[in-house]
Amino acid sequence: MSIKTTTLVMLSVLSSASLSGCQNQGQTSVAQYKDYSMSKSHKGRMVSSLDNFDNVFHDNIVWAFNIGGESYTATNGVLFSPYNPDFTTLVGHTDTVLGSQDKALYQTFAEGDFNFERTLENGTYDVTLLFAEPYDTPVGERVFDVIINNETVLKNVDVRGMRDGKAFSALDKTFSKIEVNNGSLSIKLQATKGVPIVSGLIVRKHHANAQQWQLVWQDEFDYEGSPDSSKWNFDQWPARKVNDEDQVYTNRQKNVRVENGTLIIEAHKEQYDNGEYTSGRIHTLDKADMLYGRIDVKAKLPAGRGTWAAIWMLPSDPYKYSSTCKPNEDWQGSTTCDAWPNSGEIDIMEHVGFDMHNVHATVHNKAYYWINWEQRKGAVQATNADKEFHIYSVEWSPEHITMLMDGTPYFSYKNEHQGWQAWPFDHPYHLIINLAIGGMWGRAGGPIDNTIFPVKMEIDYVRMYSNS
Repeated sequence: MSIKTTTLVMLSVLSSASLSGCQNQGQTSVAQYKDYSMSKSHKGRMVSSLDNFDNVFHDNIVWAFNIGGESYTATNGVLFSPYNPDFTTLVGHTDTVLGSQDKALYQTFAEGDFNFERTLENGTYDVTLLFAEPYDTPVGERVFDVIINNETVLKNVDVRGMRDGKAFSALDKTFSKIEVNNGSLSIKLQATKGVPIVSGLIVRKHHANAQQWQLVWQDEFDYEGSPDSSKWNFDQWPARKVNDEDQVYTNRQKNVRVENGTLIIEAHKEQYDNGEYTSGRIHTLDKADMLYGRIDVKAKLPAGRGTWAAIWMLPSDPYKYSSTCKPNEDWQGSTTCDAWPNSGEIDIMEHVGFDMHNVHATVHNKAYYWINWEQRKGAVQATNADKEFHIYSVEWSPEHITMLMDGTPYFSYKNEHQGWQAWPFDHPYHLIINLAIGGMWGRAGGPIDNTIFPVKMEIDYVRMYSNS
């Protein structure tokens, strides 16, 4: 498929302070993703990042199998070959699949003991497994572990539970940087209750293709105090304003500050403004609004049940596709204004503390969101996300939105040209970084653990790029 040239549009007039460190942006030096601990002194460098998502998969694919099904070319350009497991595994078919642009990949499946082993050149690989619960199996009745090269990489997979209790919904799980040292790759699904199920698998080399990106905006947090007001805005909100979240968002340095070269968003258990918790939420509205391009955020995530950290984007004109909103209505948290989901949302990274080892990416729009169980989303295994910095990225073009972690693509959404209801991503958005406490998802794994406070999210840098 052809590569679309992307552009990044800054709606505001960027001051010299906003572009500090970008004086060398015309240079051709490249920072490779394998060295993503790049020094802050290397401002203005261009990042060698991934090409369009479909081409990345095509170039680096070792195997892509449609288990129990036929050959199929996915919307991201990956060609899946048929794969029939051995006689110990049953092969089934379902007509109903929700939450995917490639439903044919999830309509067939293997059910039972799944053992996949093939010779493979030693090296580093990414493995993606595709699942969908094809029956009305209750949550908790089909649970299994994923074992790759004799190491349990994910325990207690409950496909229906991981899709919010909905059967038939597609679920993708990516496992990054799998090391092959003995010339073979083995993938096993081991039941703890019921029998395992799987619909497809992808194995690709862990390698970032070279594509030049032009750095156009950044914050390296090489100062002290409050976030740079020429780049960031604060949301100051009461508890329960959105998503039934428990925290009050403040602009205090206690909750949001820059120190020792890092942006810190810190949540506290305290009585404040009729709330039980405080935290921070900042954004770039009218200071860095993007239409197509790439964003990298290098972050260390919080730990503990009740945390809900997010790096995400909302439309800078939320009323672009709304139909029920009053002029300048406060649409966030509104029950009458349909700016959300009509005008869209891009979740680059979401992480909840009760599910420490998974990072999630999602797009929301009128056609596909949680109300109709057609939400498009993906997840990647993120070991030590609270102890190590990782780079969470989005690449956004007129044809694709792709999420990546440390250069590994794990979710893609394609523009099918079916109107704004499915693709409202044709107008500028801005970046948001926040640490919520509780809320509908943060409390989904149980009550907030009050022993974790204070708890923080750390950001090493934020960088925005256009396609060079």
